Amino acid sequence: MSGTEMKYINEAFESNWIAPLGPNVDAFEKEIASYIGANGAVAVSSGTAALHLALSLLEVQKGDTVFCSSLTFVATANPILYQGAEPVFIDSEPDTWNMSPSALEEAFKEAVIAKKLPKAVIIVNLYGQSAKMEELAAICHKHKIPIVEDAAESLGSTYKEKPSGTFGEFGVYSFNGNKIITTSGGGMLISDNTEALSKARFLATQAKDPATHYQHSQLGFNYRMSNILAGIGRSQLQVLKERIKVRRAIFSTYQQELAGYPEISFMPELENTFSNRWLTALTINEEKTDVSITELLALLESENIEARPVWKPLHMQPLFEKYHYYPHSTNMNISEELFRTGICLPSGSNMTHQDQMRVIDCIKKFLNEK
Repeated sequence: MSGTEMKYINEAFESNWIAPLGPNVDAFEKEIASYIGANGAVAVSSGTAALHLALSLLEVQKGDTVFCSSLTFVATANPILYQGAEPVFIDSEPDTWNMSPSALEEAFKEAVIAKKLPKAVIIVNLYGQSAKMEELAAICHKHKIPIVEDAAESLGSTYKEKPSGTFGEFGVYSFNGNKIITTSGGGMLISDNTEALSKARFLATQAKDPATHYQHSQLGFNYRMSNILAGIGRSQLQVLKERIKVRRAIFSTYQQELAGYPEISFMPELENTFSNRWLTALTINEEKTDVSITELLALLESENIEARPVWKPLHMQPLFEKYHYYPHSTNMNISEELFRTGICLPSGSNMTHQDQMRVIDCIKKFLNEK
C-alpha cells in the first residue's frame, strides 16, 4: 500500500458513499484517463469484466470468431466464450513474447479465404512489455477489424512514447492484488469513444432503463467498482511511477547478477518501448546446460521462494484445445517454447534487496552445481 489509502477510504465511509458509484469512482476514472491520455474510462470489478464489456460493445456473439494472443492468462479469452463466440489463438514472436505479426497475417489470410473475418482481435502486453502494436494495428486496420488491447499487466508502459492500452478501440487494465497498482480487485475499460463508454456504464449496472421503476430491455452485468475500492486505486495511482521505477530496478539487479550465465536469457524490451517490468521473466537454454526450469522451480520452492513458469499457452489448455491456433512460422512455435523454458521470478514492489539476493544466490548455486 502507498500509505494514503485510508484517507480516501475514510472519505467514502464518512460520506456514506460505499456503493458501486460515488466521488472516488468518478475521480479514479478521470485520473486514469488523464494519466494515459484517453478520452474516458469506466471503473469495473475486474480486468476480465472490462474485457467482457469491450466484446459486448463490439457486438461479439455466437458464431463469431475473435483472434486472441495465446501466451496469456485464461482471463483474456474467457470473455470470448461468455459471448458464445470462438477464439482463434495467435502465437508469440521472440522480440516481445507477444502476438506474432506473421502469425496474425496468416490467420487473416485464411479468414479472408474462408470469408469469415474475426469480430475483434485481442492483443496482450505480456508481463508489462508492449506488443509490436504498429505492425499488428496495421494488419487489423487493413481488414477494418477493431483491436481490444489487454494491458492488464502493462499500465505505465509505453510503445514509441504512446501509453500501453491506447492503441485499440478499447484498452483494459487490471487492479488485481498482484498488479503493479491494486484496488484489491478491480479493472478499468478505457477508450476515446465516449459514447461507447457511456453504454459500458449502462451495461455494467445491470442495464437499467431510464425509468422511475426497475425496467430492463437488454442483458446487463453487475460489474461496477465500489467507491471504497476506487479510493484505494486513487491512492495507488499516485505511486505508480515509483512502483515502475522499483520494478525496473529489480529487473536490472537480476539481469546484472546473472549476466555471467550464458544459458539464461531475460525477456527482451523492444527498441522504442518502455516496460513497467511488472514481472521479471527469463528463459533457460537447455542446450547450453543440463538443467530444466522444473528442477529450478523445485529448488526455489524448497527454499520457500515462490516462482512460476510463464503462462501455459491457451491453445494447450484443455478448455481451448479444440480451437484453431496459428504458430509464428511453420517451424517455430514460440509460445510453447517459452512455456517449456521460461520462469517468472519474485518481483514484488516491496521486495527487499536482501530477499532478492537470496533468490539470486539460490539460482547461482543451482547453475554452478550443474
